[in-house]
Amino acid sequence: MTTVIRENDLIESVADALQYISYYHPADFIQAMNQAWEKEQNPAAKDAMAQILINSRMCAEGKRPICQDTGIVTVFLKVGMDLRWESTMSVADMVNEGVRRAYMNPDNVLRASILADPDGARRNTGDNTPCVIHYELVPGDQLEVHVAAKGGGSEAKTKFAMLNPSDSVVDWVLKMVPLMGAGWCPPGMLGIGIGGTAEKAMVLAKEALLDPIDIHELREKGAANRAEELRLELFDKINRLGIGAQGLGGLTTVLDVKVRDFPTHAANKAVAIIPNCAATRHTHFTLDGSGPARIEPPSLADWPQVARDTGGNVRQVNLDTVTREEIREWKPGDTLLLNGKMLTGRDAAHKKMVDMLADGEQLPVDLAGRFIYYVGPVDPVRDEVVGPAGPTTATRMDKFTRTMLEQTGLMGMVGKAERGPAAIEAIRDNQAVYLMAVGGAAYLVAQAIKSARVLGFPELGMEAIYEFDVKDMPVTVAVDVNGDSVHQSGPEKWRLKIAAES
Repeated sequence: MTTVIRENDLIESVADALQYISYYHPADFIQAMNQAWEKEQNPAAKDAMAQILINSRMCAEGKRPICQDTGIVTVFLKVGMDLRWESTMSVADMVNEGVRRAYMNPDNVLRASILADPDGARRNTGDNTPCVIHYELVPGDQLEVHVAAKGGGSEAKTKFAMLNPSDSVVDWVLKMVPLMGAGWCPPGMLGIGIGGTAEKAMVLAKEALLDPIDIHELREKGAANRAEELRLELFDKINRLGIGAQGLGGLTTVLDVKVRDFPTHAANKAVAIIPNCAATRHTHFTLDGSGPARIEPPSLADWPQVARDTGGNVRQVNLDTVTREEIREWKPGDTLLLNGKMLTGRDAAHKKMVDMLADGEQLPVDLAGRFIYYVGPVDPVRDEVVGPAGPTTATRMDKFTRTMLEQTGLMGMVGKAERGPAAIEAIRDNQAVYLMAVGGAAYLVAQAIKSARVLGFPELGMEAIYEFDVKDMPVTVAVDVNGDSVHQSGPEKWRLKIAAES
């Protein structure tokens, strides 16, 4: 009897899977992160991983997004050649309808981040469609589906090269990983694709990220082929770089390295790296004609009970009264708890403000002496003040930083990961500061936000300028008034420490 896949079965299954992965980490990821947290020796990196683990449990309990960036959806379909479809829609339209329903679910609204006309108007499609779909026709009468949601910060760190056949993949990867910075929110996974053509290597790397974390099991049984040898070698050598959680320096930079390869032309060696971030989101289901997939929720017993221990270098900061004299006392690596009123703004808001300044126009908000948080929050549901509101990658604001500091009197910025040389120089020249919030702890951060209102550019949606009233929002001093960066000093210190102890 021929298997019939009905239209609504696929739509419902995709929608349910995307809701599921928005708030449930894979259990293997949680176990690996907990193991890394237990052995970490750098207090700042350990606290960052503690926030990720606490956030993950809160999301599993509250069924709210792990990260404010709920990702671009990628779907891998293995379509049995003997099955039959009962639908008036194309397969792509069915999958996209599932995405649409998931992201517009009123019980757990997910942030729409997909923009049409990418080099033009960059207009938000409003429902996070279209997604990216990969098809493979296979023997059989079932439909196998892998669903993933990939954050923009980690996707932006993708690397590709067409190496010479004699070039070392290990050497190239070890050169690329430090250049990726911390915007992909380590520790996470690296997917590496080798061979085929340029696009095939990329797909291999992306598909590798769907595999479970099993590097320690591989070490116990030993490598059976070159791809597994590369996994073990790269896992050890990348962690010896000392980059650590959130780029703060530490023992764990990657939780696993996945390698897939494919035959290639004699003249080529295509290699791609794609990282998965601390909001690793993917799941798998199979449709056999019996109805929609039922993905069983994990047990909360899979999540460890973790408490933060920030040591004795924590200080309370009142953003409503903080002075430039006060911020001069802050040192890279210090933990702060922010209280009071803080503005928000990211790419689109910064561009509009810089354009207005160039035209001599008055900004909708006075930035003098204020702090701005690089964030695009998820819409609130029920009694929430704001939805998950973790930081976005700060380097995207680097080109605006000098103008903002010098022409508005802005005192400080809060974002994710490191700043580039131009931004650090502008921070030093203007005696400002940059603070880092943990990427991958968006729901935890949102609990510190006690009120939120839009002050400017409401037409930008999640990229509008908000004013948040925060209470004990945890951040780390990443760049001080002297231009000293913890993302430079931390990894170097831990690289040397790991080398000395090896």
